[in-house]
Amino acid sequence: MIMSAMAAGELCAGTAVNFQVPAHACDCHTHIFGDPKRFPFFAGRSYTPQPALPEDMKRLHSALHVERVIIVTPSVYGTDNSATLYGIKAIGKTARGIAVIDDKTPDRDLDEMHKGGVRGIRLNLATAGITDPAQGRERFQRAAGRMKQRGWHIQIYASLAVVAGIRELVMESPVPVVFDHFGGAKAALGISQPGFAELLAMVRSGNAYVKISGAYRASDKAPDYPDAEPLAKALIAANADRIVWGTDWPHPDSPGPAGRPPTQVSAPLPIDDGRLLNQLPAWAPDPVTRKKILVDNPAQLYSF
Repeated sequence: MIMSAMAAGELCAGTAVNFQVPAHACDCHTHIFGDPKRFPFFAGRSYTPQPALPEDMKRLHSALHVERVIIVTPSVYGTDNSATLYGIKAIGKTARGIAVIDDKTPDRDLDEMHKGGVRGIRLNLATAGITDPAQGRERFQRAAGRMKQRGWHIQIYASLAVVAGIRELVMESPVPVVFDHFGGAKAALGISQPGFAELLAMVRSGNAYVKISGAYRASDKAPDYPDAEPLAKALIAANADRIVWGTDWPHPDSPGPAGRPPTQVSAPLPIDDGRLLNQLPAWAPDPVTRKKILVDNPAQLYSF
């Protein structure tokens, strides 16, 4: 019998939420890591996570007063979205998913995933080590046509250089585009860093969403990540209708320290999700704006 990571004491909400979370709030970036005997990992993965199960997620979101969730297929599964679909089914009607596909994924599989709650695909360029904007452009162009046919969106995890390098395509995209984790911006470099102006322009135009998620991926100033605040405020000021929030639970340690074998099981990063959520009132002091970020924008983007 597999022990859940929550039972092992690895995953918890931590600090109590200190503001009024609006009804129907959504955590727009999470992952499910199932029993590897049932959901085997991709041989070419860069890390091996501990289990993070739907029941763990439910406990976390109960503590955070978050009702809805988006489950994103992580890189460790390649193009196998079974664990994500299992998570959506286990959570129920308050869950949606983002899949990972390739050119070989048949349309019938996409149809079945739509029935299972999937509403977009993820191009995980950062984990794949893609730093060349030309490669990012090629991947994006191939995906956009398929997504247009079914009304899905494209979610992209990439460096800010790649994000800025596909600006023209995003501005002309036939489908919504969502950038993960502050669009790849680094908090220490501030709002004047190369590529951030292009990201703001895409958000301002309404062509792109940004997840102000996983602040610890943008900043190393734990536990409150104060240097991420100027990035978040600039993105919100650009267009509050195009910002969503997420935990990045269960905070996989990816790709991990140099020299660690990818098959070695790694514990999740020790992130305090309650404290992470409590940064949102500092980033968005206005309750109306917070409701947009937590409720209204996700409802539109993920069809709740």
